[in-house]
Amino acid sequence: MLSIIIPAYNEAKCVKSAYKVIDSLLRENNIDSEFIFVDDGSQDETYKMITELSDENENITGLHFSRNFGKESAISAGLSAVNGDCAVVIDCDLQHPPEKIIEMYRLWEQGYEIVEGIKKERGKEKKMHSVGAKIFYSVISRMAGFDMANSSDFKLMDRKVVDVLNKMPERGFFRAISYWVGYNKTTVEYDVKMRIDGESKWTTKGLLKYAISNISSYSTAPMQIVTALGCVMLIISIIFGIWALIDKIIGRALEGMTTVIIITIFIGSIVMISLGIIGYYIARIYEEIKGRPKYIISTSVKSKKTANSLK
Repeated sequence: MLSIIIPAYNEAKCVKSAYKVIDSLLRENNIDSEFIFVDDGSQDETYKMITELSDENENITGLHFSRNFGKESAISAGLSAVNGDCAVVIDCDLQHPPEKIIEMYRLWEQGYEIVEGIKKERGKEKKMHSVGAKIFYSVISRMAGFDMANSSDFKLMDRKVVDVLNKMPERGFFRAISYWVGYNKTTVEYDVKMRIDGESKWTTKGLLKYAISNISSYSTAPMQIVTALGCVMLIISIIFGIWALIDKIIGRALEGMTTVIIITIFIGSIVMISLGIIGYYIARIYEEIKGRPKYIISTSVKSKKTANSLK
């Protein structure tokens, strides 16, 4: 059985359409399936639509968060609810083309344990978002040691991969962690489609926060900036020290109160930036050691057939 994980945040207009398109496609190809909708604390009628789907159909599981915990947490909750032999994560707005699920499933039948959806064309998006995405994936690819330039959450995973991901306690970046676990992997290229309805819920501020959070959760490289800045300041200090010593030897006083002020401000700025980076990592450690759950499910719903199969 194939489990379809669909995170949703304020996607009331897309939920039923997404189900109908994907379910019809799977039935045409004789693929037994279950759908796991994860409502990430939506403020519209997303969960109501999921509940109606579960009443009308036989293969629906719906999870509703007590508040908005973010897409990474929604994916994690979906993976925890998987009952199938493999699972695929796909966006509710169907910008990930559903027909590619069939191609992924056939590759899984051939023995591949992870089938990555790779973006061939990003589709229409704001120029700032596009440039920001390229910078983000360039940075995280260098940190991770493998190319994530066109990666996405759209991927199919074997049950054994799902079980491994479920055992990992940290709040990691799903795309990077699924690369990190290894296994027999292949890729499928796709073009990003237009949303079936509504508008993207991502803002520039939200994407920037998402990028910073994921870079810090997957790598300690930003901490090395502190060391680099310290080395720069050491070199500058040596240069000015030699300069002052030479002036002292030849009997000429070091001129320029402006120079002293600039150096003091520069050093202060370096110290503050360094403390900020260290403080951010300490905050991340603080969040982890508190051991709070990644998400809280306030209510859930299952179709009768799905509920009976779990007994």
